[in-house]
Amino acid sequence: MHQEIFTELSIVLVVVAAISVLMRWLKQPLILGYILTGILVGPLVLDVIHAKEAFEGFSEIGIALLLFIIGLGMNAGVIRSLGKVSLVTASVILTVVGGLGLATLLALGFDFVTALVMAVALFFSSTIVILKVLSDKREVSRLHGQIAIGVILVDDIVATLAIVAVTASANGGLGASQLLPMIGKATALGLLLFVVGAYLIPKFAKTLAKSQELLFIFAIAWGFGIASLFGVFGFSHEVGALFAGVALASLPYATEMSTRLKPLRDFFIVLFFVTLGERFVFDDLGGTLVPALLLSAIVLIGKPLFTMISLGALGYTKLTSFKAGIHLSQISEFSIVLVVLAAQLNLVDDKSATIITLVALITIGISSYLMKYDNALYKKLNGVLSVFERKKPKEQKQKRGLYSSILFGYHHGGHEFLHLFRDTKERYLIVDYDPDVIEHLESQGIRHAYGDATDTEFLEEINAGHAKFVASTIIDKQVNMMLLGYLHRHSTSITFICHARTYEDALELYEHGAAYVILPRFLGSEYITSHIKRHGLDKKSFDAFRARHIVSIGKTAVAHQDG
Repeated sequence: MHQEIFTELSIVLVVVAAISVLMRWLKQPLILGYILTGILVGPLVLDVIHAKEAFEGFSEIGIALLLFIIGLGMNAGVIRSLGKVSLVTASVILTVVGGLGLATLLALGFDFVTALVMAVALFFSSTIVILKVLSDKREVSRLHGQIAIGVILVDDIVATLAIVAVTASANGGLGASQLLPMIGKATALGLLLFVVGAYLIPKFAKTLAKSQELLFIFAIAWGFGIASLFGVFGFSHEVGALFAGVALASLPYATEMSTRLKPLRDFFIVLFFVTLGERFVFDDLGGTLVPALLLSAIVLIGKPLFTMISLGALGYTKLTSFKAGIHLSQISEFSIVLVVLAAQLNLVDDKSATIITLVALITIGISSYLMKYDNALYKKLNGVLSVFERKKPKEQKQKRGLYSSILFGYHHGGHEFLHLFRDTKERYLIVDYDPDVIEHLESQGIRHAYGDATDTEFLEEINAGHAKFVASTIIDKQVNMMLLGYLHRHSTSITFICHARTYEDALELYEHGAAYVILPRFLGSEYITSHIKRHGLDKKSFDAFRARHIVSIGKTAVAHQDG
C-alpha cells in the first residue's frame, strides 16, 4: 500500500510539473494547470490515483496549512470592523443568488428538496481558491481581500449549519437539541483560544523562537492540534486552522512561522487542486451540461453583481466592490461535499452531485482568469461601474501611517535614496512589486510594502498623496506618468523624482510637473541625493536645477537627432 501511494504521488508530481511548465509558457493561471493534471491522472484519462483516501488527506492538510498561515497574518481588529459588511454581503448573496438558483432548478423540473440543496451549494465561495490567489498577489491585507475573507468566514459558519441541517433532515428534523450544544461548543473553543493565545503562549514564545526548528514544529503542532480539536467538537478543520492562526497573530514571531510553513503549504495545495480535478467523472454529460451552464452563469454574473450592489450601498468604492465581487465568483469545494452528502442520505439524486461538480470546475476555472486580470477588467469597465458607487463613498480606508518620503522600486539606485532617508531621519517607506526584493528588504529590517505603483487603492492605503517627497526608480514612462498624476491630484507641492529611458520621455515628465528626471547618461541617484542633503526636499529647491537640466536635455536631444 505504501509503495502504491509513493508511486502514484510520484507520477502525479511529474505530470504537475510538466503541465505547470506548459501553463507558465502559455501565461495561464497555474491553478488551472493543477486541475487539468487532476483530470489527466483521473479515471477519464490515465486513471493513476487509486489511493483516494491518502490524496483526500493530503488535500485536507493543504487547506489547513493555508488557512493557518492566513490566520497568522490577520488582525483581530480588522475582523471585528468588517463583521457587519461581511454578514450583509453574505446574506445578500445567499438570498439573491440562492433564490435565482432555486427558481432556475425548479423551472428545469427538479424537486424542491433537490433544488434547495443545490441552491444553497451555489452560495459558498471557494476558501482555498480565494486565499491562494490573494496570497499569491500579496492582497490578503487589502480592503477587498479582507472583505472577501470576511464573507467566506460567514460561508464556513453557514456550511457547518448546512451540514447539520442536511444530516438532521435525513434523521427527521432539526431542533434546539442540535443547535444549542453547537453554540456552547463554539463559545468554549473561542474562550480557550483567547486565554491560551493571549496569556499562556506569549510567556514561552521567546524560548521557542530561539530555535527556528522548534518554532516550526510548534507552529505545525498548534495549527493541526487546534484544527483537530475543532473537528472533535463537530466543526470543520478549516475553521479551526484559521482561528489557530488568529490566536498567534499578535506574536512578534508570527511572520517567521508563516514564512517557514509556506513551502510545505504549497506542496499540499497542489495536491488539493489535483484531487479536485480528479473528481471530473461524468456519465451523463448531455443531461447535466445545460443545468450546469445555467447555474455557472448565475454564479459568475450574480455573485460579483450583487456583491457590488451590496458594498456600494454600504458606501464602499467601486474598485473595492468590484475586486471583492470578482474574488467571490465561484462555488466551493464544500458545495460538492454538501451535495454528495445529501445524495448519500438519499435527499437528492446522484445527478445533482454531478451537476454541482461541473459547476465548480467551470466557475473555478473562469474565476481564476477574472482574479488574475481584475485590474485590466476594472480599467475597461471603470465607467460602467460608477453606477455601483455612491457620489460620496463612506469607505473607511485601511491606511498605513503617514510617510514623508516614499520610494517606488528599489533597483537602479534605490539604496542611495534609502541612505538619504536614514541620514535625514525622514519617516520613509520603500515600495516594490518584486517578491525577491521584498524578502531582501524584510530580512534587512527596512520598512517596506508590497504593491503596484499604478494601483490607486494601494496608493490610498499608504497615504502616498500626503507625502512631501516621492521618488521612483521605475523606468516605465506610463507608470511614472500615472504616479505623477495621482500625486498632483492631491498636492502639486509634492517633490517627485523619477527615472526615464529617453530624452523625449524625460521632457514629457518635466512638462507634467516632475521635479527632476534621472537619465542613464546624466546625473544619477547619488548626485541627486547629495543635492537633497544640501538643499532639502522642498520642490522649489529643484527649480534652477530642473531648468538647467531641461535645457541640457533639449540640446542633447537635438544633437542626437542631427547625428
